[in-house]
Amino acid sequence: MPDDLDALKQDTLDALAAAADQREWDAVRVGTLGKSGRLTALLKELGRAAPEERKSRGAALNALRDELGRAIEARGRELERAALDARLAGERVDVTLPPPPEPAGLIHPLSRTMEEMVAIFGAMGFSVAEGPDIETDWHNFSALNTPDHHPARTDHDTFYLPPLPGEGPNSRVLRTQTSGVQIRTMLERTPPLRIIVPGRTYRADHDATHSPMFHQCEGLVVGPASGAGAITLGHLKGTVIEFLRAFFALPDLPVRFRASYFPFTEPSMEIDIGWNRRTGELGGAKGQASDWLEVLGSGMVHPRVLANCGLDPRQWQGFAFGMGVERLCMLKHGIPDLRSLYESDLRWLRHYGFSALSPATLHEGI
Repeated sequence: MPDDLDALKQDTLDALAAAADQREWDAVRVGTLGKSGRLTALLKELGRAAPEERKSRGAALNALRDELGRAIEARGRELERAALDARLAGERVDVTLPPPPEPAGLIHPLSRTMEEMVAIFGAMGFSVAEGPDIETDWHNFSALNTPDHHPARTDHDTFYLPPLPGEGPNSRVLRTQTSGVQIRTMLERTPPLRIIVPGRTYRADHDATHSPMFHQCEGLVVGPASGAGAITLGHLKGTVIEFLRAFFALPDLPVRFRASYFPFTEPSMEIDIGWNRRTGELGGAKGQASDWLEVLGSGMVHPRVLANCGLDPRQWQGFAFGMGVERLCMLKHGIPDLRSLYESDLRWLRHYGFSALSPATLHEGI
């Protein structure tokens, strides 16, 4: 055998013997017999050899190809058996061991988020108020200064229920917001008031960022309109800023207030937080935001809303705010799709869920 073929044979056999796994073995196989392999290249050059040399050179190349092919195949089987033996040894199960315990139940991220909201606002002196999911049109819209022609009152946005005997059409709705509980609280209790209202709400909307059933947490503070204890816009800003920074555990989280419009507040404001559009991270360098993301709506309670609840606007005033629980939950825990919150996937819950033995408390840094 010519010297170059003998060297190729020895190099290949040495590389096969040194191959520790199938990945290294495959590299040797491709480097020798592949389309760009060393032996394949020699076979391609055979056509340029002199006629008297072509016959003997071709026979030597073919013999070497068969020999190396057998050696490569044999070494591949050895490595395959060794890999299987190692896998069987590593995955051996001791059948005498007791079965693993059933996985413990976990708290859903939405439930955890509402627990955190209650903990934070509870530390600020807020109490939790509740109300029915089925509201009257008056509590859900009219008392909140929402006119009859408002788009939110159309069948396209609101789930209306069949009327009871003696009721008019569109008199009962699945509440579109938890603000009806604010109305009920002002009707039933005497100010000063400081409440939050977490709960389910319903709207005719469904896509990757909206659900026909979702959760809101609204807040209401009502106090004197004048004097040393008067409720002002500054109280609203301070409350919201402290909540957002505590909830996201970012002491320097940038917060921005923008003028807006809601029929039940005057003046009204949208509230944005600092956010990096490219990375999705909250906050900003040295408290400066590169982008902004809306998370809340807020404002001072409209005098007509107070009057509808039997409160004199000259004596009482207050502020209100509302936020989507799902949005804050997704932002805090990096959940990309709203729909996954409701799919009842146990694998997803095991990843995002929280231990039932670690309730939300302020000493955890909330």
